[in-house]
Amino acid sequence: MRRAIVVIPTYNEAENLPLLVPEVLAQDERLEVLVVDDDSPDGTGKLADELAGREPRVHVLHRTGKLGLGSAYRAGLARALELDADAVIQMDCDFSHPPSVLPEMLREIEDHDVVLGSRYLKGITVVNWPIERILISWAANRYARAVTGLPVTDITGGLRCVRRELLEKIGFERIRSNGYGFQIEMNYRFVKHRARIREIAFFFVDRTRGESKLDLKIAIEGLWICWWLRIADLLGRL
Repeated sequence: MRRAIVVIPTYNEAENLPLLVPEVLAQDERLEVLVVDDDSPDGTGKLADELAGREPRVHVLHRTGKLGLGSAYRAGLARALELDADAVIQMDCDFSHPPSVLPEMLREIEDHDVVLGSRYLKGITVVNWPIERILISWAANRYARAVTGLPVTDITGGLRCVRRELLEKIGFERIRSNGYGFQIEMNYRFVKHRARIREIAFFFVDRTRGESKLDLKIAIEGLWICWWLRIADLLGRL
C-alpha cells in the first residue's frame, strides 16, 4: 500500500482539526489527509488551509454551504481517487475514531478489500455515552443488520479503510443518503460486490469538543434506507 488518504469531513471543527491532523500523520508516513470542509462559520476551512500550507501531506476541498455528511464523503472519496490514493480511509474529526487504530487498518488492508472499525465486535466498546444512547445505537444497528441481512457487526459505523479497486467498482457516487444511511449503503455495496471484509474492534469515545451534527432526520433516514436497499437490489437499481 503506497499511499492512503484519510478523508475527514468538517463543519465547525476548529477545536478538533488542528489536534487531529498531526496525530493522524504521525501514525504512518504513507498517510495523507484530505479535509472536506462545508464552509464552516467557525473558520475550520481557513485552519485546514494553514495546515496544508505547512504540510504537503494535507489537502483541502472547500464546499459552499452545509451539504451533508454523505455528500461530503462522496466528494472526498472522488477527490482521493483523483489524488491517486491506493486506499481511502473515512474518519470523523471529533476523535471518536482514534488515530491509533490506523496502523492496524493499514496492515489489514494489505490482505482485504475493506477494513471496518467496529464498536460491537467485542461486546460494546463505546465510552462516555449515556446508557440510553448506547441502547438506541445498539438497537438501531441490530435492526439494520436484520433488515439488510449484512454479516457486519457495526453496520452504521463510519470508520473504514477501502481499497481503490473496490471503490471504483461499487458506484459510491450514486449514493444519495447521509449520516447512518450513507454508512449502511456503503456496507451493502461492499457485500454485494463480494468484498473481502475484515472487522477490527476499537473504542469509540464520544466527542469532548464541539457539537454533534446528527439529528432526527438522519436517524429516520437510517431506518428506511435498509428497506430501500433490499427493494432496489431486487429490482436491479443499485
